[in-house]
Amino acid sequence: MPSLSITYMRHQTLRPGLSNGLGRCCSLVLSGLAVVLFVAMPLGADAAGQAKAGQVNMFATSDNCMACHNSLITPSGTDVSMGSSWQSSMMANSSRDPYWQASVRREMMAHPESAKNIQDECAACHMPMARYEAHTRGVKGSVFAHLPVQAARTPANLLAADGVSCSMCHQIQADKLGTRESFVAGFVLDNKKPLGQRDVFGPYEVDEGRKRIMSSASQMQPQEGKHVQESALCASCHTLYTHTRGPDGEVIGELPEQVPYLEWKHSAYYKNKSCQSCHMPQLDEKMEITSVLGQKRENFSRHAFRGGNFLLPKMLNLHRQELGVTALSQDLNQAAQETLAHLQQSSAHVRIGEVKQDGDGLTTEVVVENLAGHKLPTAYPSRRAWIRFTLENARGEVVFRSGDVGTDGAIEGNINDRNPHKYEPHYELIESAEQVQIYEAIMADSQDRVTTGLLEALRFVKDNRLLPRGFDKESAHKDIQVQGQAHNDQDFVASGDRVVYRVPLTELEGPFTVSAELLYQPIGYRWAHNLKQQQADEINRFVGYFEEMSQNSWTILAEDSRTIK
Repeated sequence: MPSLSITYMRHQTLRPGLSNGLGRCCSLVLSGLAVVLFVAMPLGADAAGQAKAGQVNMFATSDNCMACHNSLITPSGTDVSMGSSWQSSMMANSSRDPYWQASVRREMMAHPESAKNIQDECAACHMPMARYEAHTRGVKGSVFAHLPVQAARTPANLLAADGVSCSMCHQIQADKLGTRESFVAGFVLDNKKPLGQRDVFGPYEVDEGRKRIMSSASQMQPQEGKHVQESALCASCHTLYTHTRGPDGEVIGELPEQVPYLEWKHSAYYKNKSCQSCHMPQLDEKMEITSVLGQKRENFSRHAFRGGNFLLPKMLNLHRQELGVTALSQDLNQAAQETLAHLQQSSAHVRIGEVKQDGDGLTTEVVVENLAGHKLPTAYPSRRAWIRFTLENARGEVVFRSGDVGTDGAIEGNINDRNPHKYEPHYELIESAEQVQIYEAIMADSQDRVTTGLLEALRFVKDNRLLPRGFDKESAHKDIQVQGQAHNDQDFVASGDRVVYRVPLTELEGPFTVSAELLYQPIGYRWAHNLKQQQADEINRFVGYFEEMSQNSWTILAEDSRTIK
């Protein structure tokens, strides 16, 4: 390891290449960057910091980046630290995710002959650094060999625990991005250069002096790469095709498990808004990207990664010791709250349309609009949104309700939550409390049986998730097509849906209040409880977590109401 005197001499030699700010910050460099130099030994290196024979060390863990990319406060007082924002995100906690761990175990137990392939496939995007390095050694990636993360001591375990980390995403090269070959973690990395020579890409040009400082601190060479702000980068792990397996473990097909990138490309948002523009929102003010010798930059992208999962950050926080969570409790709380705010402000709009009262009935139309640049909900098919429609009389008593949700997280009236072999159809007209308009993706196996087993699923028998603006359901590729009755519903179109509710009135005394809410749940009741088809510690643990939090497993995305006299 370098001594303090060596560290100081290194930074002394950089002065000619930098502005006068370097001289003023010399003491900060000594107290900050020198500490990083002590911890920046390559994973898999010997005591002298040299790579082991025949091994190329490709990644550094996030602690090598955080010393400089934390403590970032905007002039208006907002903490936009990249390190702490990332650390409380699902990216950083991808390997700690108890739902993912339970799901992988469930698939392995259901298909024991394919256990090694399943772990390799599932590690690709949840433990990408450990898995990629395993592939460079000619072996498959593993999942449970690296768990629990608290026991991470080996280089591979440390990389696995770091989830989707800084030196993972920022090393992805522009080659082949956006092509089918790049999907399912098919990104391209330079697997030849050792740490100390490896390039990392960011959206800004970096001067030579700062390049040397970052190289000495992180053992990475910063390079300008505009592709890090393009949707195709995200698509490499967020476009997933799952191999469907037969009774003997043979591959019999594939399922477009989650393809938000392809949905976005078929929408009006293509070429106008990127994934990053919504999920990594940019600051309006200029901001330094490092706390050491930082330059003010325009279009600073926050590393909060706002998505659709507000439940898991709360779960990670509640069970932080058991899951080995390192993010601060307040940061995880903020991540959950920012995710909820993003969902409630930017995902959907609900409007009560025309209301008619004739004879002994009330007819109401509800219009739901998708504001996202992909289907709503999108990505992992455990997610669902639905309409809760309520009619109250003048005394505030509920006369009719469709789509209420119980404390166990099940939707009242939804046949799939009661019976795993059936599912709720898409509706144009709802006349009973036992009918619920649920926007979801329902999978079926090779025998057309409804399933939540990803490796059993061969196709979607229902996909009526709300379409983004500009989405043409007639010309959509088969992997993003509308499936089921919604395909023929002329009121189910790009950007939304129109549903008619017809309610019989046993009393004619008004006024009546009609309300419609769009509810959302990142992990549906059936997806959680179907895990119990297998018994394992990871499964029992997650189901227990879900049952503990089930009454808070959903939120309201949008709502509207009207009083009818």
